[in-house]
Amino acid sequence: MGGTDAGAVSFGDLVSRVRALAPGRVLLGICGAPGAGKSTLADRLVAALGDEAVYVGMDGFHLAQVELTRLDRTARKGAPDTFDAAGYVNLLARLAKPSPGIVYAPEFRREIEEPIAGAVPVRPEHRIVVTEGNYLLLADEPWREVRGLLTETWFLAPDETVRRERLIARHEAFGRTRDEARERTLGSDERNAVLINATLPSADLVLRSIL
Repeated sequence: MGGTDAGAVSFGDLVSRVRALAPGRVLLGICGAPGAGKSTLADRLVAALGDEAVYVGMDGFHLAQVELTRLDRTARKGAPDTFDAAGYVNLLARLAKPSPGIVYAPEFRREIEEPIAGAVPVRPEHRIVVTEGNYLLLADEPWREVRGLLTETWFLAPDETVRRERLIARHEAFGRTRDEARERTLGSDERNAVLINATLPSADLVLRSIL
């Protein structure tokens, strides 16, 4: 059964909603198709929440380029089987139970298109962990374990034309030509988007736009 379709909502209301979640460690998931604005919202939330929050992206679990090449999956980079999904699940399970020490998470660096291990320190005082990614609500194993580890999951569902234009612009910003950016957006990215958008009914909150 799906959660609440909030339509348009103010950013301030979202910050208040996060702060009102359970008093212990909170794992907030932000899901959506490529170009939906997940990382932008995650960054804004962490900045607004201050020292009690930290951002851990699912993209840190991209398989390295050398492994994608070995598996012949380079052309499908971004598909569910091009991530270390089990590793992501294991990290979330560790983060759900705060430890006295630092837990290090990986980070994806778009400028080199590679994940970097141990780049994000999650400290005991980080009560709120904001994580975002495409496949937080996917029903396939081991992805299906993610939903049960998250305190709440939001799904960003902007207008599809707007989402695609954002994605084209992002690809161009990282060195692709306009034609290459369109081909990627309307090709492998779009196939992934169809799969991701089908998981929307499993979200706790659906956001069409943020004011």
